[in-house]
Amino acid sequence: MTPGATVQAAMELIAGIEAGTAPADDLVANYFRRHRFAGVKDRGAISEHIYAVLRHRAQLDWWIGLKGEGLPTDARTRLLAALLLVEEWTFPDIAQACDGDRFRPLPLSGAEGRFLGAIETEKLTHRDMPPEVRGNYPAWLQPHLEAALGRDLPMEMAALNRPAALDLRVNTLKGDRDEAWALMEAEGIKPGRTALSPLGLRVFERIPLASLPIFKDGLIEVQDEGSQLAAILADARPGMRVVDFCAGAGGKTLALAAAMKNKGHLIACDISERRLERSAQRLRRAGVSIVQRRVLTGERDKWVKRHAQGFDRVFVDAPCTGTGTWRRNPDAKWRLQPKDLEELAALQKEILDSAARLVKPGGRLVYATCSMLREEDEDQATAFMASHPQFSLVPVADVWRDTIGGECPVRGDMLRLSPGRHKTDGFFVAIMERAPLPTPPAEEISESPAEPESEASEA
Repeated sequence: MTPGATVQAAMELIAGIEAGTAPADDLVANYFRRHRFAGVKDRGAISEHIYAVLRHRAQLDWWIGLKGEGLPTDARTRLLAALLLVEEWTFPDIAQACDGDRFRPLPLSGAEGRFLGAIETEKLTHRDMPPEVRGNYPAWLQPHLEAALGRDLPMEMAALNRPAALDLRVNTLKGDRDEAWALMEAEGIKPGRTALSPLGLRVFERIPLASLPIFKDGLIEVQDEGSQLAAILADARPGMRVVDFCAGAGGKTLALAAAMKNKGHLIACDISERRLERSAQRLRRAGVSIVQRRVLTGERDKWVKRHAQGFDRVFVDAPCTGTGTWRRNPDAKWRLQPKDLEELAALQKEILDSAARLVKPGGRLVYATCSMLREEDEDQATAFMASHPQFSLVPVADVWRDTIGGECPVRGDMLRLSPGRHKTDGFFVAIMERAPLPTPPAEEISESPAEPESEASEA
């Protein structure tokens, strides 16, 4: 493909993403499946154009508003600006790519030419940009992000706007991290070891993951380091009864099964049968046999009532705004609306209330999100415990010491991970334990064996 053809393809895909027809990664993947003639370099160029716009949309729109003479903030104008300000193309390069030939963008209009000329010597970031523009996030989120991140907000937003590496979790049912590392090196891949998760490998290059024998054999799975840590902190052990209440496609289900050494009873629940079906192949590849999949009609499904207080661990990876995943899904930030946060917070409360019924006395409820917002994280856990006094918070440092070892990387009793501080996706975990049943008085314990013995002697 010519440079102009990759630009035209990117413009069309960005328009589809902005129209909300599907998430960016789905649209791009479908395009590449339909256009198999696009080589590796072409795919890389198209993706670079798309994500240059998605990651820097607020700054691009600021420049269009300042210098664009009324040009629309649409896919074409944004990408033209991104080519110049983000990808550092020259004005002549852009004009040459936009020549109107087959599969290439229409020639630059007079207004577009003047706009590009006006910003040709500018930098992407300008001192007059407000914080939400410099940080490339919706303005309405400013107070919510400030409440959660405080003075770290600029640093964390900058980190969230950078591409993430590929994190892999080693499946301990099939081998260990050193073995996986060696096998990847034998394939010419140079992974690093994750700093916090003892199960993680990190890859900074593009790799043909699906075709690697190590992936086909189930020794590695794609999972961000933060998500790996959340699953480890559930402290699911062999022989336990465990529920993954919002299992989705099964990433954490797989991690929980491995922690249980494939021994015990693990239920993967979700309201989407399609998502649960997608986990079937992953479970087989990983060698997991203890999982039972359960489709729920909703958070108040009757199955929950029938199995009340029957599980040692209930893991709730709740639906959330996904603000912690913007490194991988930058388009998600522009789809998010204030009503979404309000509706999701209400749903999280309902899910927690329902899932808590499954926890046995002395068992634990593990609440996790990939959100950076207090409304979905600390506030949600605190409100839950206030309305459920039978549950109390287990300090995450204690669980970290018991499951991972060493010093926990955060202060406080709940875990908040972030890309700026910890090089992970934004992730939150609160671990809450249901009070155990009261111990019978010592007199009852000592007297209870005597009665059967007496009855036996009389018989």
